[in-house]
Amino acid sequence: MQAVILAAGKGSRLHPITVERSKAMLPILGKPIVERVMEMLVSNGVNDFILVVSPEDRHITRHFRRASALDADIRFAYQPERKGMANALSCAAPLITEDFVLSACDNLVAADDVGRLISGMQSEQQPNGILTLMPVEPERIASGAIVEMEGPWVKRIIEKPRPEEVRSDLASLPLYAFSKKLLNYLPEVRVSPRGEYELQDAMQMLIDRDGKVGSICVERRLTLTNAADLLALNREYLIHGGAHPQLAPLTVGPGTRLITPLHIERGTVIGSDCTIGPNVYIERDCQVGNGVTVRDAILLHGAQIADNTTITDEVVA
Repeated sequence: MQAVILAAGKGSRLHPITVERSKAMLPILGKPIVERVMEMLVSNGVNDFILVVSPEDRHITRHFRRASALDADIRFAYQPERKGMANALSCAAPLITEDFVLSACDNLVAADDVGRLISGMQSEQQPNGILTLMPVEPERIASGAIVEMEGPWVKRIIEKPRPEEVRSDLASLPLYAFSKKLLNYLPEVRVSPRGEYELQDAMQMLIDRDGKVGSICVERRLTLTNAADLLALNREYLIHGGAHPQLAPLTVGPGTRLITPLHIERGTVIGSDCTIGPNVYIERDCQVGNGVTVRDAILLHGAQIADNTTITDEVVA
């Protein structure tokens, strides 16, 4: 099975963190979040990837051509303008040759949930698609893509439903499996009021004309929309990621305490009498002065921290 990862978004709500790199390339303990998404698919036997990227994003193409150790075949499709998920999938369509998983670059669920998605697509029922659903709180229903079921199959997807349209509390997440039939409907999608080509329109055509679109339900997912999410994602991997702490600073001054869980990359210089940690990720080549306290925080590549500074619950670029 192939996988298409939509990674052309800039991440405007993460500004200024995304001034130098796209959302897809923001780091989760030393790896871009898009690579973390791909890891959950590789662990389930998927190793043929199509990444939809912006032609301007040299960082992502360079990373996967030179730096990534991911055991997968990776090709790129280019989306010249950000015109929505249906448009992004259209850019990848010439490279799709079989059933495929479709995922946003910033949506993480448990590897077991990905396994259920793929198994559902390969079941004897031969579905045309499988959606990933998650219950949401009543106050969030009006801002989501809410799914109405009819028995085991999806009947309707309602984007940002009005109160009278609400039929469930199940929201569709940007993680799907589809047959190639979905691609037939992409040319029929018309631009939406917000100026984008919406994937939900093509999905509804598939449901109405071919049917047999099923679902799996997950209890939890991690996503990246703002700086607080980036902190939470890195904390999750520090505490539950299963990796040993990486402590590779260039120098550490006398009297400095390093408190795990902690991840420090190469080239970082830490002064004297500092307290670093817990729950801290420091990207490469940072400069930390004397008497600095950093906890529950991220220092991104090249950050410079002045003497006697305290940083808590913050991403420093």
